Amino acid sequence: MRRVLILAVMLALVALVVNSTGGDNKPKLLVLGFDGMDPRITRSLMAEGRLPNFQRLAQKGTFTELETSVPPQSPVAWSNFITGMNPGGHGIFDFIARDPKTYLPYLSTTVTEDAKRKLKIGKWLIPLSKGKVKLLRHGKSFWEILEDHDIPTVVLRVPSNFPPSGKTTRSISGMGTPDILGTYGTFSFYTTKPYVITEETGGRIYIVDSFNNKVETKIVGPPNTFLEGNPDAELPLTIYLDPDFPVAKIVIEDTELILNEKEWSDWVTLRFKMMPFASVQGIVRFYLKSVRPDFELYMSPIQIDPRAPALPISTPADYSKELAKAIGPFYTQGIAEETWALNEGRLNEDEFLRQIEFVFDQTKKMLDYELDRFDWGLLYCYFSTSDPLQHMFWRFRDPQHPMYEPQLAERYGETIEYYYTRLDSVLGHAMDRVGPDATVIVLSDHGFTSYRRNFHLNTWLYRNGYLALRDEFRQESDEFFENVDWSGTKAYALGINCLYINQIGREAEGIVSPGPEKEHLLDELRRKLMAVVDPETGEHVIAQVYKAEDWYSGECVDEAPDLVVGYNAGYRGSWETALGKVTRTLITDNNKAWSGDHCMAKEVIPGVLFASKPIANPQPALYDLAPTILGEFGISATPEMVGSDLFDRIAQGR
Repeated sequence: MRRVLILAVMLALVALVVNSTGGDNKPKLLVLGFDGMDPRITRSLMAEGRLPNFQRLAQKGTFTELETSVPPQSPVAWSNFITGMNPGGHGIFDFIARDPKTYLPYLSTTVTEDAKRKLKIGKWLIPLSKGKVKLLRHGKSFWEILEDHDIPTVVLRVPSNFPPSGKTTRSISGMGTPDILGTYGTFSFYTTKPYVITEETGGRIYIVDSFNNKVETKIVGPPNTFLEGNPDAELPLTIYLDPDFPVAKIVIEDTELILNEKEWSDWVTLRFKMMPFASVQGIVRFYLKSVRPDFELYMSPIQIDPRAPALPISTPADYSKELAKAIGPFYTQGIAEETWALNEGRLNEDEFLRQIEFVFDQTKKMLDYELDRFDWGLLYCYFSTSDPLQHMFWRFRDPQHPMYEPQLAERYGETIEYYYTRLDSVLGHAMDRVGPDATVIVLSDHGFTSYRRNFHLNTWLYRNGYLALRDEFRQESDEFFENVDWSGTKAYALGINCLYINQIGREAEGIVSPGPEKEHLLDELRRKLMAVVDPETGEHVIAQVYKAEDWYSGECVDEAPDLVVGYNAGYRGSWETALGKVTRTLITDNNKAWSGDHCMAKEVIPGVLFASKPIANPQPALYDLAPTILGEFGISATPEMVGSDLFDRIAQGR
């Protein structure tokens, strides 16, 4: 009996040791994606001792710059990371792609089978229709390869993954996931203040009346594709204003909530009836900005409800419900931080910071939920907040920016650095949870710099004789090349960095022959663009112009832009250029809160790479990460991958 008892105790101890080490020493890899983390800021904070956990990771293994993508846009860069290929392989070249047969843009990462729709910034249409939603990214993701080898894998919020690929991987889609309207995020703003109504980028303004302290209006939902003409579904919205106190009661059908002025609500569930036995469910937050003298109520973009998703946002399909049950409802919109509300002045800086804290906190909860059961395999988690925060708050650290205000800079000038220290805390917590034997990798897709001036690329093409207008007296063209004369146009720009030749046999009205004529034109454009100088600053606007044939390889090369324009620090392609507009002015001040950016030359804004092991390659690139992740589990890179394993497996004895 005693021997049996001793044997049982020994077996229990063995089981405890095995469980504590991840089970038979199986590989355990934690990868954290911190969007937009800049190596210059990181080095500075490390030197000041403010990033102790990054310093600890660097001392254990590696800290270096990480080569980003061409162009360094988030969906492009993260696709490099996901597939181990460059854009010529995975087919994502910009936020925006174009149909050469119509010259019209569409969202580059996702499309519905029924149509490619017209787009506006903030209005990327992915309708809740009978058309099947399709991910346009080519190539096999590293987690699908891990699935094939029965490696447990979790992928949280990685961009360029809507609808999410894979089957057994527990994943939540990230950047590219729409709100319930099918857009990149459309907020609503209700007010009694008499605004001059204009088309608002990223939102809708509703001018309302208050009678006897009562406001009656509506919430506009998704198009009802079951009805002729696809009218918008709507819900009645009634607000009762307290006559004495800064308080309001919000009523939406059977739901009631009371908000104090300057208070955010919890998640509110909205159900839009599409037909007698069918409805679409979303969730939303309200912010009561003001009760008087002017009533102002902000409503966030309506999120796809993870408890009842109207579009596929997770694998397996019920994982979003599991996660919502564990941590509560959460933002599902791919870019959850409400940057355009700050850009348009519907939220101020403090209100925006409160909103992004919701996103940061929910991501930490997701990570903790999975850390609790992380025994072995891969756990990847993406933190987005550092990217939109730098987009919106860079003006407070750059006295040369047109939107720099000394008083606000005194208040918000350290906000970016503060969130870097928050990321450091996340890293330290995660490292402690996974233990010293786990491999840890931290990366960013690009760095950041100031965005002071807009360059209107289509305007430059027009002024230099490469783009023609039908009505020359207008000297401009609205979005989607409305006034462009294709019979006289040799080149055009669409997207933030992309330039296309109007090529015979490819474009609907092409006039440039492929071969020597096109090559001569490309060389001429490249030479002239790199010589452009801003007359107000004396600086070169463009640092590099990349020819597709020099940088891209793979099955999607034919879809690539012919040239990619890499801007210098301080400059960026304008919002107008992105949607095919020709303006009257060539270079203008950037007068938006969106004051930092990364859509420049790749050499200007490298990302960061930290690893708990030394790396063998002194110049790592984003597309090296997929082969490295596979190598950690003894799996070879696929033939399509252009990257290579960064770790020296021989030195590690593997």
